[in-house]
Amino acid sequence: MPKVALFNQNGKNVGEIELNASVFGIEPNKHVMFEAVLMQRASLRQGTHKVKTRSEVRGGGRKPWRQKGTGRARQGSIRSPQWRGGGAVFGPVPRSYSYKLPKKVRRLAIKSALSSKVLENSFVVVEGLSFDAPKTKEMVAVLKNLSVDRKALVVTADLSENVALSARNIPGVTVVAANGLSVLDLVNHDKVVITKEAVEKVEEVLA
Repeated sequence: MPKVALFNQNGKNVGEIELNASVFGIEPNKHVMFEAVLMQRASLRQGTHKVKTRSEVRGGGRKPWRQKGTGRARQGSIRSPQWRGGGAVFGPVPRSYSYKLPKKVRRLAIKSALSSKVLENSFVVVEGLSFDAPKTKEMVAVLKNLSVDRKALVVTADLSENVALSARNIPGVTVVAANGLSVLDLVNHDKVVITKEAVEKVEEVLA
């Protein structure tokens, strides 16, 4: 079973924590991780694109010239697709780009992402994170104590308002609850700072 150091908020090593091998010690499946990221990014697309068809473009109700005898091609409307200012054919319409991967694939993807962070030594476990009041300065100090100076994902068992507000103004730092952990968040951040309680919660769901 993989073991990582356990730190307190002051950055002091207070022991070790044994991680569940079936969650944090598997061989990462990069293809499955890629598919999960693709799915999440697709669901973030707004899909609000829209063009007007010939029935929606203003004007063009009158036939521009008579059917026969002019020597020109027959036309029924100046808003037909072949005219400048006419309607679009098969243009984009509002739609949802979201889709779902099988549950087992999603679980394998999140376990692969967690295991890869452990393998890269980018996984920091802390005893707990608690602030009396929202203080950005205190959160900056905690990250400095833990030698985290890059993009960091802070994972807590339950979303603490004080922790979330303390990290909100720090560039590159995102706070999520254990039940809201995603592959996209794990891939987008260099370091993962997770509380001991959150580790237990993740293991309970994924083991």
